[in-house]
Amino acid sequence: MSDTPPDSTAHLRKTRVGVVISDKMNKTIVVEHIARVPHPKFNKIVKRSKKYYVHDENGQAKIGDRVKIVETRPLSKLKCWSLAEVLTH
Repeated sequence: MSDTPPDSTAHLRKTRVGVVISDKMNKTIVVEHIARVPHPKFNKIVKRSKKYYVHDENGQAKIGDRVKIVETRPLSKLKCWSLAEVLTH
């Protein structure tokens, strides 16, 4: 038996918060997410950055905006994230 309530969703979508570094494409932005993780051997906090190609249907995010993105089904070869909200302009 599972100890989770039956009405809760088992598979929640991943979310990330990052900064828009490019908005040159149609309906697509590039978001850089910086994660602070401990080094596996030395346990010092280091920064790991990753770029995500994000679907922006209305073109509301601009360069420098802080945005929240959510994981979706694959939309193209590189895009499997979509824009949830613009946090700051």
